[in-house]
Amino acid sequence: MSDYTKESVSNLLFEKVDAILIVDAQKDNYHSIKKSGLFQDILDDDGSYEKLVEKLWFHFNDKSDKITDDYHVFIPMIGKFKGKYVDRIKLHFEDRSYLIQISIYPLDEECTHYMFLLDELDNSEYVREFLTDKKIDTIQSSFLFSMYVDLIKNIAYSINVTEISSNPQNYDIKYTDWRMMIVNMIWPEDQKLFLERTDPEYLKKNLMPGRTTSFDCQMKNLEGVFIWVKLIFSRAETTNEDDFRFVFMVQNIHDSSIQLLNSLKKYEELASTDSLTSLFNHGRIETEISNSIESYNTVKIPVTYMMIDIDYFKKVNDQFGHSTGNVVLKQFVKEIIDFTKDYNIVSGRWGGEEFICVCYDTKIEKAKELAEKLKEKIASASFEKIGSLTCSIGLTEIKEGDTSPVLFDRVDKAMYEAKSSGRNCIVVK
Repeated sequence: MSDYTKESVSNLLFEKVDAILIVDAQKDNYHSIKKSGLFQDILDDDGSYEKLVEKLWFHFNDKSDKITDDYHVFIPMIGKFKGKYVDRIKLHFEDRSYLIQISIYPLDEECTHYMFLLDELDNSEYVREFLTDKKIDTIQSSFLFSMYVDLIKNIAYSINVTEISSNPQNYDIKYTDWRMMIVNMIWPEDQKLFLERTDPEYLKKNLMPGRTTSFDCQMKNLEGVFIWVKLIFSRAETTNEDDFRFVFMVQNIHDSSIQLLNSLKKYEELASTDSLTSLFNHGRIETEISNSIESYNTVKIPVTYMMIDIDYFKKVNDQFGHSTGNVVLKQFVKEIIDFTKDYNIVSGRWGGEEFICVCYDTKIEKAKELAEKLKEKIASASFEKIGSLTCSIGLTEIKEGDTSPVLFDRVDKAMYEAKSSGRNCIVVK
């Protein structure tokens, strides 16, 4: 063993290491002292240090796809090393995956110059690493991101992006800086909630030691696609009440959230839809009337209301039976839908054989013209078993100070006046 000297060991290390780089982080460049094997193809003799960091760490750990440019704002931070650092990463080159060990040594006290030693690990080591990662992926597959936060020191550290590496990243960052950088990755409509719930004072006030809080929002993933995530803050339980340390995690809940939203949408439609005609039901069209009044009061867009009643429908049920009556109602609604589909009109079944249409951006003169055409369309249609039928229509236009009861009373009176005037006609109130 005594045969080895400092010079011989240096020569041995130089011979054994696959690649040696000298980095000047301030000037954003690196110089290759040695390149062999794989590194002859993937490294330049001289190049940008920022591009080197991007090449080594800014791709997914299981494929060669690059991380979306939005997250490249963190590249300068990842490239700062405060001490010796060792990491294992996967590199993908020409449809093959390579396991690389990186050893980094600062060359000055300011930690602006580094020596990188890079080695390609052999296949057996790659298999062990692969199997270990698979176990970790099985446990952490839903957790995309984690870090520790010290609010007193305003620092976020031990940052782990599981889609990049199973190891925590080297850098730390001011928590307040991280918060304002990451807000740009949050869905615009969720950004206000994110800023509120991640505010240091909010966390200090609302989260007791040992307690956890979370909220759901949409966030851009590393591929640049917005997905549903759960943001989780857990405060460390210590004996010091003024010790504000937290674990922060981002959990992928996209698939389950989409399933839930689809289910909620389904039940919302069931709760809002008339089961026979598939139009809005009484409660939902009543809400539409209220919404239209609010819209008018806000932007003054004219709205007209049309109440339609099938003439002598009781005779249809009495003569042909309720099953035929239901068929007639469905066909009657189809005539309305076919007629109104090209207009900004929302229709609903008020009850029995009565229907209401909320006609947006429509003055009373235009609404009366539409009502005449619809009345003629109904009268000319042929209905199964019964042949033909007619309808009576009441019309009213929204006015300043109108409420839902006032509007409904006016259009209801117009419709009944049309029926008492001989039916198959239109009355405006």
